[in-house]
Amino acid sequence: MSLDLALVLALLGAAIAMFVLNRPRLDVVALIMLAALPFTGVVSMSEVLAGFADPNIVLIALLFVVGEGLVRTGVARRLGDWINGQARGSEVRLLVFLMFSVGLAGSVMSSSAIVAIFIPVVLRISRNTGMAPSRLMMPLSFAALISGMMTLVATTPNLLVNAELARQGLEGFHFFSITPFGVVILILGVLYMLVARRWLPDHRETAETTRRRPSFREWIDSYNLAEREIRVRVLPSSPLIGKTLGEMGLRRSGITPLAIERTRGRRKVLIQPTRSTATEAEDVLLLDVPTDETKNHQELAAKFGVELLPLGETHRYLTDRSQEMGMIEAIVPAESALVGQSVLDTRLRDEPRLTVIGLKRGKKVISEHLLKEKVQVGDTLLLTGFWEDIQKIQQAGDDLVPLHLPSELEEVLPAHDRAPQALAILALVVGLMVTQLVPNVQAALIGVLLMGFFGCIDISSAYKSISWKTLILIVGMMPFSLALQRTGGVDMAADALLSLFQGGSPRLFLAVIFMATSVLGMFVSNTATAILMAPVALSVAGYLEVSPYPFAMAVALAASTAFMTPVSSPVNTLVVGPGQYRFTDFMKVGVPFSLIVLVVSLVLVPLLLPF
Repeated sequence: MSLDLALVLALLGAAIAMFVLNRPRLDVVALIMLAALPFTGVVSMSEVLAGFADPNIVLIALLFVVGEGLVRTGVARRLGDWINGQARGSEVRLLVFLMFSVGLAGSVMSSSAIVAIFIPVVLRISRNTGMAPSRLMMPLSFAALISGMMTLVATTPNLLVNAELARQGLEGFHFFSITPFGVVILILGVLYMLVARRWLPDHRETAETTRRRPSFREWIDSYNLAEREIRVRVLPSSPLIGKTLGEMGLRRSGITPLAIERTRGRRKVLIQPTRSTATEAEDVLLLDVPTDETKNHQELAAKFGVELLPLGETHRYLTDRSQEMGMIEAIVPAESALVGQSVLDTRLRDEPRLTVIGLKRGKKVISEHLLKEKVQVGDTLLLTGFWEDIQKIQQAGDDLVPLHLPSELEEVLPAHDRAPQALAILALVVGLMVTQLVPNVQAALIGVLLMGFFGCIDISSAYKSISWKTLILIVGMMPFSLALQRTGGVDMAADALLSLFQGGSPRLFLAVIFMATSVLGMFVSNTATAILMAPVALSVAGYLEVSPYPFAMAVALAASTAFMTPVSSPVNTLVVGPGQYRFTDFMKVGVPFSLIVLVVSLVLVPLLLPF
């Protein structure tokens, strides 16, 4: 062994030791390696930093941004709601729909990103069904890991293995080269989990004891809002057309406009009502009408030339528009300037542009003559308005102290009305990658720019969505591949395998490569594992004088076979807390399935990619 190789192996061993200890952070370890490797004299500083210009690094960063666009527009959340609806309370159906949906959605997104998206979805499903999150979190992580086997861009190791093929002058994999393996493994994963779910813990207290925020529907019931809110459509003959809300004098009659729904082109937008807002024909007004006026709705409709909309819609209106409008409960402190004022005289509609729609004094709800009621110290006010105004309530000085925000706040999406555009852009990006009309990185860049143009993301969210920690880790480990090849480390590893299993068949070496990658991945990130094992696998194929593609595919599949421990992949680590899992839970469920994936890969890889 040469001195150069000894130095490179010493640095690699130090990096692996720090990875295992998780001290310092993974990206910091990578930066240390970037600084230390040039001192070996094997690689130059410019070669060490070349990873930052690698197209695959740029592609990974761009895919993070595309995934963020799908998050902000609610595409994944709608998928989760659809899963809940299809399951209809059955744990078996829920598990099947969840795993297939995550597997398919993760085929075009980072597996870590898809888990981060689906964790709140699963928690919401658990709250709605009473099922313990621990029954669903591990199936979620398994499906996300398998999603990495669905397409070339589904996970970083796939791209790194493909990059190693290109670096050695070989033709890389196509977008769907890995898909047949992933589809079979996903189906087996679902079937396996239907059996293995009996080994999952049932921490039902997680779902039952989690402190829950009040919901819109609970406030609608407790403040008797369903009896007071009505929706009306302004008819073309209405005398209200062209008049401002201030000129109408609705508030003096005890009627409070809460929102205006207006059609603009093919879209319906919600408008914040102010004194200067003029009404137009076909506007739909959401009105808060005093309880003593509820029997006169038909008279009000005739007087103002409006059409009453069905009461069933009225009851659901705020919950249906929860992406735009919200509510908040606040207490009136002793020093508040609102004390002694009537609800009508409060200036909350001016700043922070909120409307009082409910008042509780102790446990008593004040419904009759609400606008004339004098505000007292300790009163609880229920206010409604647009979310951006609700979030300003902290700036209201000493007049109000926020008490409760609703559970719907957790589900507000920054670009909820851009889901169709996000899906169309995703389809375009995938189409460009599949057809190879442009390079993958250019396709992703086009997708990111279109996401920004159509408002699915903004500059701030785009930069925040990129996992710089992941990119630094990849760039920091990439020079090891070059250094090991130059010093003969890759050839030495290949020689060791060949001599250890001398005379073995290519299928035996394929199994050894797969198991080595999986075992190393238990202690080192699958990204670093792929970087280290891909050149070894290709070197073994060269010595055996067989096709390199089965061995490259084995590394890609094995890098995603990280089911055995909670630290094998960030995907597993993300679900440990919400699922309240122990280390042994992953061992008990993950080890058997890893062996299943090994056997399936040894059968399918040589069959679809002959030696």
